[in-house]
Amino acid sequence: MSSSDGNLHVALLPSSGMGHLLPYLRLAASLIHHQWSLTLITTHPIVSSAESQLISTFLSAFPQITQKKFTPIPLDSVAANITDPFQLQLETIRQSAHLLSPLISSSSPPLSFIITDVTLMSSVISVTAKLCLPNYILFTSSARMLSLFSCFPSIPSSIPKESLPPILLDSNSSFTKNFSDDSGSLKHFNGVLINSFEELEKEPLEMLASGNLTKGLPPVFPLGPFLPLELERISLLAPLKWLENQEESSVVYVSFGSRTAISKEQIRELGNGLVLSGCKFLWVVKSKVVDKEEEEGLDEILGHQLMKKIENNGLVVKEWVDQWQILSQKAVGGFISHCGWNSVVEAAWHGIPVLGWPQQGDQMINAEVIEAGGWGLCMKSWGWGSNHLVKGVEIGDKIKELMGNQRMKMECARISEVAKQRSKAGEGCENMLKTLFQSLKKS
Repeated sequence: MSSSDGNLHVALLPSSGMGHLLPYLRLAASLIHHQWSLTLITTHPIVSSAESQLISTFLSAFPQITQKKFTPIPLDSVAANITDPFQLQLETIRQSAHLLSPLISSSSPPLSFIITDVTLMSSVISVTAKLCLPNYILFTSSARMLSLFSCFPSIPSSIPKESLPPILLDSNSSFTKNFSDDSGSLKHFNGVLINSFEELEKEPLEMLASGNLTKGLPPVFPLGPFLPLELERISLLAPLKWLENQEESSVVYVSFGSRTAISKEQIRELGNGLVLSGCKFLWVVKSKVVDKEEEEGLDEILGHQLMKKIENNGLVVKEWVDQWQILSQKAVGGFISHCGWNSVVEAAWHGIPVLGWPQQGDQMINAEVIEAGGWGLCMKSWGWGSNHLVKGVEIGDKIKELMGNQRMKMECARISEVAKQRSKAGEGCENMLKTLFQSLKKS
């Protein structure tokens, strides 16, 4: 969009967790590029030091962005019956959403619209409606997941019931209630922004655009792929140096994201599977059972004999890595992933075949996007995370299948080329922002 549209002032309201914060900051950087004025609303106290550091670094890199701090009324975790700190933060924001009104209305110059995290929809829409402020959603998952969300509690025929996270099948859970409430509020929003693009999710995006799923569904704007910012970079030289010494497409990268917990038994079987595959591997282990706070570390979980085999065949990293930089290395030829949506988009951009091993949430539905596109495997038979123990022999066989599938590699190369062309030209974001701007003129 041209600088003539630079009088737009937009507020961004993310939720808790890096999986929600990162897409917001990447989108914000794109909007700044299009000369929009931005206000970032941050909730305090911030749950994790990683989020706090990222926000601080981001605001230092973009001093033109205004920060507004929102302090909700604290919730008692025991009374709320919530043990996860990120879920507690989310519920705290939802229950204090009415306090956002003076913060939003005091913005200067006045806001043109606000972009609200999908997990906060039903609690924020009443606030912005009273202020007559257009409200757009940033949906931090796939268009396929959006097709479920848009009509829940109904389930589209394109999505098997088994693909839904188990918690969503429990009608009495608070998660299901919030999910349903947010879905019901969708028609009151002005549009949905999503980190996807047509070539990645052609059928789901067409289905959403057709209006056949839900009457009154607002327009969906696929703005992806969102690219990481320089400030996200983490300098870990050992993994990169190790990768530089490996043959092209010979290494399988293994990571289950920032918050996935894997059982000790499954970690042992995964270690066995990696060794049995015969492939070199870079294994990023960052789960609850091997955090520094735990007495039992990875060496004790795997045992001396298996650990020695692993060290002979691959590299284990117990710290956060720059996933974007890892996937860009020529040695990486496959990715074992939980299929968080950010990871899926990053793998698509780099053209890396994915073995999807969903653990929770939207991950099974995201893995099906990979499977439908022909550039990865969705391991539905492995069940949901801790509900099923997958043996090392089976893991090893699937790694061999992933790394040896030439047709899959060709499809990966195609989707990567498309993603890079869109990123280079800025077509997706440019065209969608123009359409979004037109919709604002009408509202």
